[in-house]
Amino acid sequence: MMRVMSLPPSARSGSGTAPRVRPGPGTAADPLEALHREHYDQLVRLAVLVVGDVGVAEQLTQDAFVKLHLRWGGLRRLDRAPAYLRSAVLNGARSHLRRRRIRDRHDARRTAAPPVDTPEGALLGRAEHERVVAAVRRLPARQREAVVLRFYMDLPLSEIAEGMGVSEGAVKTHLHRGLAALARHLGEGER
Repeated sequence: MMRVMSLPPSARSGSGTAPRVRPGPGTAADPLEALHREHYDQLVRLAVLVVGDVGVAEQLTQDAFVKLHLRWGGLRRLDRAPAYLRSAVLNGARSHLRRRRIRDRHDARRTAAPPVDTPEGALLGRAEHERVVAAVRRLPARQREAVVLRFYMDLPLSEIAEGMGVSEGAVKTHLHRGLAALARHLGEGER
């Protein structure tokens, strides 16, 4: 479906000039649709690793795309949209985890998060995968985010820093501490 932009004066006067059109949502040339198709699954996996719940991860990712859609006219550079989406997903995940911590403080019964099924889990074997995911979830939030963005999404330090809203030096510190903590957590399970 095509949306008609405002008609130039020559088209309104009947000069025979065709009105300008641009692709609307749902067309093959829609850049937001292309972003969704290209990045949705990766962003859901990122959110799953941070929050540990597939349904919440899908909602956070959809929320990020809605926020991008609302800001679409204000974007100066389209190539920055994937970084914006990653930041929005991470910010949504942080907010979700804060709300969950508050809810858990007031809830006497704690329930374990369901195991996360991903394609990577099939390669590692279910038990090993659950052990690694549990160790990642034990990390403090910033360390967990840095480790997931670096080693799961394979992002360079500069993009991780931008997505987390910190300096590259802070990312290195979070990675170093996160990896050391993971080694301790995973080493404890072998004893």
